[in-house]
Amino acid sequence: MKVNSQNPIYLDYNATTPVHAEVLEAMWPWFSEDFGNAASRSHAWGWRADQAVKSAREEVRALIGAIQGELVFTSGATEALNLGIKGLASSWRDKKKHLICWATEHKAVLDVCKSLRREGFETTVLSVLPSGLPDLMAYKAALRPDTLLVCGMLANNETGVIFPVQELIEAAHLNSSFFMCDATQAVGKIEVDVEALGVDLLAFSAHKFYGPKGIGALWIRKKSGLKLQPLFHGGAHEAGLRSGTLAVPLIVGMGKAAVLVQRHRPAKQQALQQLRDALEQALQAALPEIRFLGAEASRLPNTSNVFLADCPAASLIKALRNLAVATGSACSSASASPSHVLLAMGLSEVDAACCLRLSLGWPSSAQDVETAVALLTKAVEKLRASAPAWQYRHKTNAF
Repeated sequence: MKVNSQNPIYLDYNATTPVHAEVLEAMWPWFSEDFGNAASRSHAWGWRADQAVKSAREEVRALIGAIQGELVFTSGATEALNLGIKGLASSWRDKKKHLICWATEHKAVLDVCKSLRREGFETTVLSVLPSGLPDLMAYKAALRPDTLLVCGMLANNETGVIFPVQELIEAAHLNSSFFMCDATQAVGKIEVDVEALGVDLLAFSAHKFYGPKGIGALWIRKKSGLKLQPLFHGGAHEAGLRSGTLAVPLIVGMGKAAVLVQRHRPAKQQALQQLRDALEQALQAALPEIRFLGAEASRLPNTSNVFLADCPAASLIKALRNLAVATGSACSSASASPSHVLLAMGLSEVDAACCLRLSLGWPSSAQDVETAVALLTKAVEKLRASAPAWQYRHKTNAF
């Protein structure tokens, strides 16, 4: 097909999503007419802002099936994860000092655990199977009497692999340990129900589901012993856990996005999975020596991480000026190192550097997929034509 180079295609929705028009409309008055501080209790501007925050909080709680517990608004998932892990560790530092996470976690978990090691905590970082799934026997063997917290991602941001968190949580609770779930990539793409999961702490961010950037949340189960220390002080905002003037427009936007997700997610989830499957089938038919990482596990419906032999992803991205894709987490893009997620799944550094993440979103269309396949196929074929290793393996023996 003839590719229209004037129309760039965005296939990096796991990095961020556009703010939905209805979300933007709901937010706008809170920047201008209704500009009150939600903590101002002496006049109507403050009362209206406070009521808007309360309404949005209930909308966000409904999105994750939270019928009880505390929902704390933060600046995003990174702050929520820091608050959950560090806040709990500070409360328990004299009792339990062992943490568990997996090597495929986001840096917002891995780096926090690393920082706590400098404060005397012990961290066990578990490997994963080649599928990206946890080794359940290794996990259960790693649990100790002094294990305070287990941190497990609900859905991986690079491969889309969905962890069996309910089973992981059950094992943690049998060990009298807490479980924190990074649900940043899952909320808005698949059903997330904190009551069904039985999770103790859950972090997520609005900009992953068509809400604004700069706002996220930490949900905290009401449970004996589950007490967090705040990261910083300066007021009694958010039940004393997150001081600072509330960002009312962003909170309203997150609430509206939550309402839209509840309304549209089931149909969008099915449509995105059909598009993703069509994308993978077309690439499989067009390109040899290709495989999709984590395909043997349950995955997010919109995510595909593709390995393309002898095609360094950095070179491909330079050639794909009109196709927005990624080599891994947007939060790790400043690093030139291969993806820590793919290395943990057993790929070599060379192979990990030949992987691209394609992630679809609500605006994605069948035409986008068709054009993306054509652009990617052309770029791969051109790159392989000048790759000595590819030419050596595929040269024709004329004798």
